[in-house]
Amino acid sequence: MFSQTPLEKFEFVNFSQVNLTDDFWKPKIDKVATVTLKACIYQTEIKTPRIRNFEKVARSKGEKFEGLYYDDSDVYKALEAMAYALKTHPDKDLEAKADEWIDKVAAAQLPDGYLDTYFTLRDLSQRWTNIEAHEDYNAGHLIEAAVAYYNVTGKRKLLDVAIRLANHIDSTFRLGSKKWFSGHEEIELALVKLYRVTNDDRYLKLADWYLQQRGKGGIYTYGKGWVVPGYWQDIKPVKDQTEITGHAVRAMYLYTGAADVSAMTGDVGYMNAMQKVWEDVVNRNMYITGGIGSAGDNEGFTKDYDLPNEDAYCETCASVGMVLWNQRMCQLTGDSKYIDVLERSLYNGALDGLSLSGDHFFYDNVLASNGQHQRREWFGTACCPANIARLVTSVGNYIYGKSNDGIWVNLFVASNTNIKVANNAVGVKMETNYPWDGKVRLNLEPQATSKFKLFLRVPGWCYSKVVPGDLYTTSGSEAVQDLFKPVINGKPVVYKFENGYAVIERSWKKGDVVEFNLPMEIKKVNARGEVKMDNDRIALQRGPFVYCVEGADNKDGVWNLILPANTNFTTTRYKVLDESVIALQTELPAAFANKNGDGIEIGRRKVTAIPYYCWANRGPNAMEVWLPTKIKEVKINYASKYEDGGNY
Repeated sequence: MFSQTPLEKFEFVNFSQVNLTDDFWKPKIDKVATVTLKACIYQTEIKTPRIRNFEKVARSKGEKFEGLYYDDSDVYKALEAMAYALKTHPDKDLEAKADEWIDKVAAAQLPDGYLDTYFTLRDLSQRWTNIEAHEDYNAGHLIEAAVAYYNVTGKRKLLDVAIRLANHIDSTFRLGSKKWFSGHEEIELALVKLYRVTNDDRYLKLADWYLQQRGKGGIYTYGKGWVVPGYWQDIKPVKDQTEITGHAVRAMYLYTGAADVSAMTGDVGYMNAMQKVWEDVVNRNMYITGGIGSAGDNEGFTKDYDLPNEDAYCETCASVGMVLWNQRMCQLTGDSKYIDVLERSLYNGALDGLSLSGDHFFYDNVLASNGQHQRREWFGTACCPANIARLVTSVGNYIYGKSNDGIWVNLFVASNTNIKVANNAVGVKMETNYPWDGKVRLNLEPQATSKFKLFLRVPGWCYSKVVPGDLYTTSGSEAVQDLFKPVINGKPVVYKFENGYAVIERSWKKGDVVEFNLPMEIKKVNARGEVKMDNDRIALQRGPFVYCVEGADNKDGVWNLILPANTNFTTTRYKVLDESVIALQTELPAAFANKNGDGIEIGRRKVTAIPYYCWANRGPNAMEVWLPTKIKEVKINYASKYEDGGNY
């Protein structure tokens, strides 16, 4: 059925094989382990009925289901995040809590393998009758949690539950020839993970079967309103799709699964389609933060270049999905442009979803606010908290790659691992203060001297390719070789630049040290003219971070600023609560109401910009990412430079 030649150019090193020592990410993983997961556990187990539903199924006393039909998935995402956290932050109490939940999940599984508390408690005769009921979405998150927990702890209980559930689904649909597709995609990518850990191609075949059901028509009767074929990517078969449509999170999970199946089966049809859809996303439908999905009514896409700032939706889960999808696309192609997008989404669109305190969240992530947006403790639909928790704790998944001929360095995160390449075990240790500093040091310790390639990603923003394509551009056209100058054991080295990677091929020996510096210049970014909301506006970026101006740092307002194109900024060490960051500072023209309130004056004042992910941690206040280069309209309070207070 499948090609014997997988398409993937390399394989990412699993998080379970990577030890993080990073000053940026490890404290965040520790915060998730000690604060975020406690919040998730409290909300899941005590404040809401999610765990109680599993207990009710096990008791089998006819008790009623409580909550929403997709609530089971939040239990599984929290379990997955627990697994990742245990790798970097071992905690016997957290592991005991995970085992307790797993026991309750296992006790709720029916003899035929079915597991979904909503239908089991309400009406089992209605199971598998409504594609929008999230049964296989819930199942997908269970499978992901099971694989992650097995990888970290070696415990099989949840994995065996996942296998029985996957077998039930396969017997019902693929083998049972039942018409179906998943209304909320997720199971496709989960099944590939299950295939990887079990090596049973039954699950790979089922993942491919799910993909093949889309675009056939006749499976679902569409009504009026927002539930149309495009909403869940059902207009065309997956291999014929070229444009992004509908619900952003569902699309990300679908295309991640398609890339996974393509990588494992050698099916170029999926890969070709994914490249076309990806270009549509990145060239016409992505925010500068790497966020996607501009509209709240369908939680997704509208028309090309429709990227409003104050009304942006940019669901946290969609940015998580961008990380997942772009990882797979890089794995398929060996092109670092996908990691450029992954990094943008990770450090900006996704990380913004988690507060610095670890216990408040954003569901949607705007790029401008007049003070009406604030983080919340929880949501009725609570997909985002556990989703950002599992992303942060699994960041080790995205750092290193391995192929038959080389080692790939994709993200710059202080860590160490062992990678087998060219029949040789190679210890790799990365030291860096990235993302604040561009200096990176790699220590290589091969067991024996051997020849292989080292692929070092050179981020596009280093050489003025701020994003793939031309949706966002910045000045400068320096050649990569003029900017990226690695040394080995203190001596300059010649490299080839291929698909965004500096490729160094040589005979490596114990103690070899590779050092390089990624120039952290402050970039002023412009959007294409079709993005009307950003006309005559500039966004700021340094390293992987997009910056914003927030009222907490700029007491005279942020909506009254003008950013001339020739403005120079300086960097400074800065604190946002307890978070140490690099801030950008300058003096800018600003509009103020005069003393009489009957006119406007232009003055100058000091302005501080902070990384976007840090905003809204000091209470509701104004914020902007895109600053105007000229005055087109005025939005100003009487409160001015003559008085305290006021948002502009």
